[in-house]
Amino acid sequence: MTTAVLELAPAAVRRPSFGQRLLANRSFVIGAVLVGLVVVLAALAGVLAPFDPLKGNFRARMVAPGMAHWMGTDHFGRDILSRVLFGARISLMIACMVALITGVAGVVIGALAGYFRQLDGPIMRLMDAFMAFPSIILAIAVSSVLGASVFNVIVALSIAATPHTARIVRAAVMVVREMEYVEAARALGAGHARILLRHVLTNAMAPLVVRMTYVFAVAILNEAVLSFIGVGPPPPTPTFGAIIANGRDFIVAAPWITVAPGLAILVSVLGLNLLGDGLRDVLDPRMTVATR
Repeated sequence: MTTAVLELAPAAVRRPSFGQRLLANRSFVIGAVLVGLVVVLAALAGVLAPFDPLKGNFRARMVAPGMAHWMGTDHFGRDILSRVLFGARISLMIACMVALITGVAGVVIGALAGYFRQLDGPIMRLMDAFMAFPSIILAIAVSSVLGASVFNVIVALSIAATPHTARIVRAAVMVVREMEYVEAARALGAGHARILLRHVLTNAMAPLVVRMTYVFAVAILNEAVLSFIGVGPPPPTPTFGAIIANGRDFIVAAPWITVAPGLAILVSVLGLNLLGDGLRDVLDPRMTVATR
């Protein structure tokens, strides 16, 4: 009897795997489904779009949603559904590049500032100078100086998002830097590069992963803002913000022009936020304990 209990004890206390915890988190599952749906629709835009998103038809100007045009047409007769599908592709591409660049730059800057104490002051004061401006104002200023293009929008949004990301990485690195296993590696003669790359950064990535989902969502919103005010990708490039800007003068007569891209932004950002919340709950042990 005692032997049977001992054999069952390890199985009884076995913790679920990381994948099982993700699938058990409702926020993560819903967010992943929404984001996956948007990504699939954007990737298949060339197949799913019923019309050319750039080609107008003045005989079908401002047609209400119906069988011919599921989301209606704009004042140039362009199909809104086609423009939203191709706009999702461009907006997601911009947001993905912003998240990637911000992640790399934030890790490099935050790791140097958090690990090397002599660099912490100068680097963080420079980051504080950028953070003194609201991120969207900084992005508008940079994009206005560089000019309207997809590349310049990516640069502007990356510059605006990097300081906050660097500060988050710096805080995580400063905590991990004082752990006992880091002190043990240092006592064994490991160099700064080995300690930083193998012991510190690998254990400080959880906050960054959650941060990247937030950067992705904010990049979609900020790109829409830049396109709306005319400093985003130049016309006739279809983006969420550009489609909304095209329909703002017809919001009473043809509200579907602005409603469709607005709903696309809502679904994309909601999915990313739910995805980030789920990752935070699974990656943060305190959140896991609190929800038991």
